[in-house]
Amino acid sequence: MPSGLVALLDDVSVIARAAAASLDDVGAGVAKAGTKAAGVVIDDAAVTPGYVTGFTPDRELPIIWKITKGSLRNKLLILLPIALLLSAFLPGAITPILMAGGLFLAFEGAEKVIEKLGGEKHGETLEDPIEDAVSFEKARVSGAVRTDLILSAEIMAIALNEVGDETLVARAVTLALVGVAITVAVYGAVALIVKMDDVGLHLTKKPGASAQALGRGLLKAMPVVLKLLGSVGTVAMLWVGGGIILHGLEELGVPGPAHVAHAVEHALAEATGPLGPVAGWLGYAFASAIVGLVLGAVVAVIVHLIAKARGKGH
Repeated sequence: MPSGLVALLDDVSVIARAAAASLDDVGAGVAKAGTKAAGVVIDDAAVTPGYVTGFTPDRELPIIWKITKGSLRNKLLILLPIALLLSAFLPGAITPILMAGGLFLAFEGAEKVIEKLGGEKHGETLEDPIEDAVSFEKARVSGAVRTDLILSAEIMAIALNEVGDETLVARAVTLALVGVAITVAVYGAVALIVKMDDVGLHLTKKPGASAQALGRGLLKAMPVVLKLLGSVGTVAMLWVGGGIILHGLEELGVPGPAHVAHAVEHALAEATGPLGPVAGWLGYAFASAIVGLVLGAVVAVIVHLIAKARGKGH
């Protein structure tokens, strides 16, 4: 009996050590995947405030919470199962699917550029009188969750690529942890950004002169920050969409466009010395954005021509 108990405890010890090693592997995978996906995370954080601003203060956090829940559904209930199934049974389909998502992002970004340049606006915007606030809010949340789905797909694909050699369970746990961590980080940052003016107003009512000065500074900075984020969000859609398409073409055996973008990156990196890494990244992002703008504009024109031919709006 004692020997049996010792043997059982020994087996438990072996299992515990194996579990601990698996958790270490998962933790390393999460850190690696999260780092690789950082660029897309920044894009996500830049795009989202544009869907939230313009509403009354009491609706801002509820809207962010709705988008956060939609983002978690995207990652955990839609993308995670699809990613695991594709990686197991049809890995070759991942790249074309990502490219389709990239083209959609490029289309949305190009459409915003066309509108900024004086093109026809499609759908109700914050500059227009809002006749049905509830319907408008639903439309904004739906648009944010739809865009989040594309960005989340890229994040999950990057994460999957980093843990592709792990077991199915390790891949699932890593993707789930990455999805939750990134969602909390992105929408926590968005909440801080959109409530910056409320914090500033609160500080202006404090008795201290320094607190009041900081509050006034936040209030003055808020419109500038939101305008900047709106522009960054549009550019982000273009460079992320274009980058996904360039990378996808390279994976499918058409490396020419990606090589041109990398040539721009290397040329700028070599010409700028200590600023090389930053300049090179900007060069590749610019080339990706141009690709996204051109392809997105083509899609936008086609979509709008079809809509007009059918006698419908956007």
